[in-house]
Amino acid sequence: MGRQSPPRNGVGGHDFDAKKKRKVAEIYQALNSDPINVATLRRMAISEGGLLTDEIRCKVWPKLLSVNTDDLPPLPARKELREDNKDYQQVLLDVRRSLRRFPPGMPDDQREGLQEELIDIILHVLQRNPQLHYYQGYHDIVVTFLLVVGDRLATALVEKLSTHHLRYSVGGESQLGVLRLWRHLCRDFMDSTMDNTKHILNYLMPIIDQVNPEVHDFMQSAEVGTIFALSWLITWFGHVLSDFRHVVRLYDFFLACHPLMPIYFAAVIVLHREQEVLDCECDMASVHHLLSQIPQDLPYESLISKAGDLFVQFPPSELAKEAAQAAQAERTAASTFKDFELASVQQRPDTVLRQRFRERLRGEERLRGEERTKSILTKPRTNRFVKLAVMGLTVALGAAALAMVKSALEWAPKFQLQIFP
Repeated sequence: MGRQSPPRNGVGGHDFDAKKKRKVAEIYQALNSDPINVATLRRMAISEGGLLTDEIRCKVWPKLLSVNTDDLPPLPARKELREDNKDYQQVLLDVRRSLRRFPPGMPDDQREGLQEELIDIILHVLQRNPQLHYYQGYHDIVVTFLLVVGDRLATALVEKLSTHHLRYSVGGESQLGVLRLWRHLCRDFMDSTMDNTKHILNYLMPIIDQVNPEVHDFMQSAEVGTIFALSWLITWFGHVLSDFRHVVRLYDFFLACHPLMPIYFAAVIVLHREQEVLDCECDMASVHHLLSQIPQDLPYESLISKAGDLFVQFPPSELAKEAAQAAQAERTAASTFKDFELASVQQRPDTVLRQRFRERLRGEERLRGEERTKSILTKPRTNRFVKLAVMGLTVALGAAALAMVKSALEWAPKFQLQIFP
């Protein structure tokens, strides 16, 4: 691929301030280095403002997922994809209901054309990877890639995100690839049973417990579980955020970080709403209703920064044991835990987060003195309620999602659960 050049008159024809112009220049410098400086691209994606424009995302997202853009294969014929495809009717129904995911004011013929492309991408990935199983919400992830990078590149990125397992080398140092961990999560989402997905949401409550035991205990007392965050996780918040700018900003962050980062971001949202939670009636229906409705005016940059800090303070390798103990009977593959543990020590994206956290901590120490404790976020522990044997409902997707909702309704028959409001 030839040398990448930034737009001449700012980005997208708009005048950017000096800070943003410097960031654009640094991104293109990283893209033009030999080898490409992926660590810098991750740092740019994580830092304030993310990757700034879709034009830049088209260049950087493939690098974050190690996708070669030089030789993208064309999609097969539409008729070939759809004939006798067991997933076609369900995908068609979900895509037809996805009008709100397209920009307001988009001409109907343009939107309808994109919806047809969305169906083709999903069916192509499923056809090429029969071990994957479609789940409601997958189309919310795919449509984000489609709107940003177009159908051919979106197909390659989504397939890599969903299936690939590899090691990569950065700066001559062999490290566990982030894609290896993406494979665990995405295949968990797209598995036919809930056996490989039960551990994922179990990380949410331990994170909240570490930071704010009062909120954790209140939620445990209300027996709300974690099902309120199901659609957040399996759509990367694409289904629940109305402003597409916020969605792609989160995708910048998630693609540059550890694959469990969406769980940390979910925890930060709950913690940000501390007072609302504690002021709520302490029962499952009330707390679930409150938390399942995400405010649209969240301070996204602040929450992204806090999620990164929490990951550094409480990495998955530490929370895995607590999550497994809280669930008692649930079992998670040892290899998955090993990957999480290795990644928390070795991954370049996490190194970026740890460096940012240390720099912030040093700055605050200079301002506030040596009384600073190891944790800048954790609150003093309050009196504890008895922990429930199971930390909450866990993710189950595809056919497993139906089983999970059925199970939930068995213990709360009068409560109308709305996973996808």
